[in-house]
Amino acid sequence: MTTTATIAPGAADLRRPVVVRTLWLLVGLAVIVVLSILSLSFGVRAVTVDDVFAALAGQDDTLSQAAIIKRIPRTVLAIVVGAALALSGATMQAVTRNPVADPGILGVSNGASLAVVFGLAFFGLTDPYGQMALAISGAALAAAFVYSVGSLGRGGATPLKLALAGAATSAAFASLISAIMLPRVDLLQAFQSWQVGGVGGAEWPRIAFTLPVLAVGALICFASSRGMNSLALGDDMAAGLGEHVFRTRLVSAVGAVILAGAATAIAGPIGFVGLVVPHACRMLVGTDHRWLLPFSALAGAALLVASDVIGRVIAPSSEEIQVGIITAVIGAPFFIWIVRRQKVREL
Repeated sequence: MTTTATIAPGAADLRRPVVVRTLWLLVGLAVIVVLSILSLSFGVRAVTVDDVFAALAGQDDTLSQAAIIKRIPRTVLAIVVGAALALSGATMQAVTRNPVADPGILGVSNGASLAVVFGLAFFGLTDPYGQMALAISGAALAAAFVYSVGSLGRGGATPLKLALAGAATSAAFASLISAIMLPRVDLLQAFQSWQVGGVGGAEWPRIAFTLPVLAVGALICFASSRGMNSLALGDDMAAGLGEHVFRTRLVSAVGAVILAGAATAIAGPIGFVGLVVPHACRMLVGTDHRWLLPFSALAGAALLVASDVIGRVIAPSSEEIQVGIITAVIGAPFFIWIVRRQKVREL
């Protein structure tokens, strides 16, 4: 038996106490703290808990403490990118009312990747600000293209048509990326590492200029949370309640695209975070986006830090497994489960 999921705030949300939701947020923060300590502890060089706290206090007298200090930006980047991708995915699911909406599945991440690759291969663009602008532009164009294709035919932009259009577009972009990069051996090795998606090359300067961009995208999404609740009731009902449906969709989508594009520019196309996290969070804090969005950000950060730790534990050498591979292993079965359990029509 199949069921159609819903993200409309209903009676179950009204009965869900604020205390319970607040408690889950505090649990999420505690989990991130624990995972961050584990992230600083695991790597090629073994360290102790005392080394971790000494390094956090600014000491770098030993090799272990110096190694921990080098892991701090990596951990921070995993937190920031995980939160951005999860927040982007939750927003895309609200805007499209699509249970399988995700920056990767809808082709947004590969659109950002293609734009960065184009600038790198044909214009030698290595400036991080330029790459960031290209990534966001590519993500926006990909989102607009997928929505346009998914809107063709009867019924408009249904979730199923959007998912199919996104999958086809993502595959086409991936092929174009390969066609551009394969003849350029000098760029191929560095690009392949980035294309898998990872946080191993984190540097404070890149994090510093990415944070303001991600903050703008996050603020746009949070400011649109009430409008997302109205969209969940259906366009006609939302309009009847006084919501400007087109404007809400457009503004929310802009925030999601900024988050996805900036995260892809700094860490590569990491998939399934924006798909898995919002579904799990709805079971804990409900469907009210005023709570769902911040909790998704926390859970996304926790998932990416955990994936990074797992990749280092499984292969504790220079050949560690990138987080993009770990999230794909986690997310692919979850995606299949969603498709099998639900009629992929609308949220």
